[in-house]
Order: sequence, then structure tokens, then C-alpha cells
Amino acid sequence: MSSYETILVERPDPAVARIVMNRPDARNAQNLQMTYDLNAAFDDAVRDDSVKVIILAGAGPHFSAGHDLRAHTKNEAGIDFPPVGHWGGFREPGAHGRMAREQEIYLQITRRWRNLAKPTIAEVHGKCIAGGLMLAWACDLIVAADNAEFCDPVVTMGVCGVEWFVHPWELGPRKAKELLFTADSWSAQEAHQLGMVNHVVPAAELTPFTLALAQRIAAKPSFALKMTKEAVNRSVDIQGQSAAIDQAFALHQLCHAHNLQEFGMIVDPSGLHPSVRKQVKV
Repeated sequence: MSSYETILVERPDPAVARIVMNRPDARNAQNLQMTYDLNAAFDDAVRDDSVKVIILAGAGPHFSAGHDLRAHTKNEAGIDFPPVGHWGGFREPGAHGRMAREQEIYLQITRRWRNLAKPTIAEVHGKCIAGGLMLAWACDLIVAADNAEFCDPVVTMGVCGVEWFVHPWELGPRKAKELLFTADSWSAQEAHQLGMVNHVVPAAELTPFTLALAQRIAAKPSFALKMTKEAVNRSVDIQGQSAAIDQAFALHQLCHAHNLQEFGMIVDPSGLHPSVRKQVKV
């Protein structure tokens, strides 16, 4: 089993891989190292024919606080880590390099995880914010603890939501508008009512419940599971989800360009926590 800097990989059942984000001091905020650790662990699980279901969880009090906006030593997409997508131009100045970075580490890699050829379950507790939503939404199923809270506050930063823009699909268009406009949080119970979450369970029962669900799925034939996931994903794509995500990503880039002209940085600094205001890299 491979070892990683920012995640743990467990095998609670021979047919289940449990990938645990392990930056609890940073509330599992996703830096570049975690992005590529997750990608490698997902790849390992997909290549292992004994694994039939993948669980994604977080260590510590929260599932994920989103993208880590602070500067890090290895922070250059496509340079510090070999790219896994089809985009280039990471060293180019201005919008060219910025779009290359966000295509690689936010849009295309999330799409890659959404299309993994095995069922995936997000095991969510505590806060699930912005980029954390992208991680959960990339999974096929979401099981939430009753203490889970969800939020995409990116509009406060002058940007039209996170890069994996599936809010209208996950929440419905009217609720998506409200929760984006207000940057309000929504509870696990409300997420369940909206159809975003499959199950809400007491926090103490989250891990065993999620494992039991994974085991029930793992009892089914591998090929049938893969084809069923493919059938549902293709059906949603035919309805226009993939194209809708791409057009929203272009608007996301327009927001960055506007903020750069207006504030000298790619987000509105008034929406940033003071601790990261001077060292944003998104």
C-alpha cells in the first residue's frame, strides 16, 4: 500500500478502500500536495481489482475547509507536480497561466474523480466548505453526519461559485441561487431534503454506516457497478451538466479577470479571512 504526505489509505474491508484526508490542523484544506495525493490514491484504488467501492473521508473535526489559499513551497500546478490533464501553458503570464492552473487542479481533476470507474462515497462530517463541496459532489453518494454543514461562500470573494459548478444540479436552481447569493450554510438535514445527500446519520455512526453501505454495494458484480455508474453519468451529461459546468468555469475566469483589474488580485479581498488576504494563490 502506498504512503502519502497528506492522506491515509485504509482497507476496512477487502473490497473497500477508505481514503482519509489527513490535514486536521488545516481542517483538511486542499493544497496542491493533497490534490495529487488524492489523485494517486484514487488511481491506486481503481487499478486494484479487489477494490469495488471507494470511500472519501476526512480526519479531525471537519471533512474539508476547501481550497488552501495560503502560499506553499510546492504550489505551481503543472510544474511542481506532473499534470494529469490535457491543459498546458502553466508558466504563461496572466489569464493564460491562471486558466491552465485552474483547468488542471480544479475543473479537470474533479471531473476525472467524478468519472472514476468504481462507486465512490463521500463520508462527510463537520464543515464542508467551497472546495470541500467539490470533493463531496465528485462522489457518487454522500453520507452526512447530523453535524455536517455545507457552504459555498465564494460569491463573497467576487467569484460566481466554485469551479466545479454543479449547484443547480445538486440543490435545484432556486435554492442554488439563494445559497450562492447569501453565502449561507445549509445543514445535513436540508441537504437531504434537497436530494444532495443520500443519508444523514448520528456523527458517532457515520463511519460504520458508510462502511456498511459500501459493503452492500461491493456485494454486487464489479462490471455491473461500473456500467451502472457510466449509465447514470452519461444520462446527466446528455441533459447538459458537463457543458453547463464548462460555461460556468469560463464565467469564473471572467470574475478573476474583473477582480484583478478592480483590486489587483484575482478575488475580492473583502471576502477573504485576514490570515490569507496577503498570500492568496487560488
